[in-house]
Amino acid sequence: MANKLIKQMGLPNSIANIFTARNIITAKDALSLTEFELMEQLDVGMAEVKSAMAHISEVVCPPCQTALLLMEQRVRDERSAGHLPTRLRGLDEALCGGIPFGVVTELVGPAGIGKTQFCLKLSLLASLPENCGGLDGRVIYIDVESKFSSTRLIQIGIENFPEIFLKKGMAQEMAGRIVILRPTSLSEFTESLHHVQVSLLQKQVKLLIIDSMAALVLGEHDCGASRQQALGWHVSFIKSLAEFSRIPIVVTNQVRSQIGDEPLTFSFQVRSHSIKKEDRAAYDSHLVAALGINWAHAVTIRLVLEARSGQRFIKLAKSPISPPLAFPFNITSSGLVLLDDDGIEMKGSEINTIHCQGQKALFNSEW
Repeated sequence: MANKLIKQMGLPNSIANIFTARNIITAKDALSLTEFELMEQLDVGMAEVKSAMAHISEVVCPPCQTALLLMEQRVRDERSAGHLPTRLRGLDEALCGGIPFGVVTELVGPAGIGKTQFCLKLSLLASLPENCGGLDGRVIYIDVESKFSSTRLIQIGIENFPEIFLKKGMAQEMAGRIVILRPTSLSEFTESLHHVQVSLLQKQVKLLIIDSMAALVLGEHDCGASRQQALGWHVSFIKSLAEFSRIPIVVTNQVRSQIGDEPLTFSFQVRSHSIKKEDRAAYDSHLVAALGINWAHAVTIRLVLEARSGQRFIKLAKSPISPPLAFPFNITSSGLVLLDDDGIEMKGSEINTIHCQGQKALFNSEW
């Protein structure tokens, strides 16, 4: 609006012509000068200058909005941008439709908690035909730790969508829409991202999954400073891919142990003071998300998967529009299944804390 022409602002012709004659063409030109400077250049009185400047300011300034209107607009923008439904009803409702397009969504949790199972289900949902609730597109799955299982993928598909996957040749067709990349180094991973950028332009890619970037970054860089430097470019590139392509990008993240006396440098590293010293043995460790502060700020949605008292939970720990909720879940032959669609509202630091209580018995189960 600053470049709007003064002659198009509805000022009286007498004063508008003077602005033009003095080469003050746009609103920016006029607003860059003080009232006294305008009086001198336009050779008019202060009353005329004030009246003209008030009119110009009113035209170019955005209208006032309440916090409620801004919040409602944010929700409308999120919904219109599109979502990939997870088919987990309570989580989809909390996220206003599912995994949002155009941003980075993170799954963080200990090994064996269900992150890859979740990613397999999302891959299927993105590749399904639109009349079945899918995105009818291709998926690029960057499988850093070689955890992708085509057998498990087909099993989840048959359990959830038998009308599609039991038809002759349909399982192969659906699986054929998911392209697997397996970089073995950070340099190969970087090259993979460049290939992904080209594929987004040339093919109908509707979902990008990185499972997991932490394995490469943490494996090649022991020093915190060099690790953050290596991560910085990748953070920016992945965010730009999401914004440019307007597709959902899902990245899994590992966890690391929090040493008892280690300072809590970041806001998302939260130590629970409610655990008594004698009870800490019940926890395999107190965990925090890996990758550090730059990564924590880069993700728009953070879903924390944890285990407490022999029960798995998926927590909506970070979202610009959703409340902090926790949903108990199980992993079955059909994938992740919520046990409660209403969720449990979390307060205080507990939403960011990552528990592994009772993980040994839980993670040794069939799924």
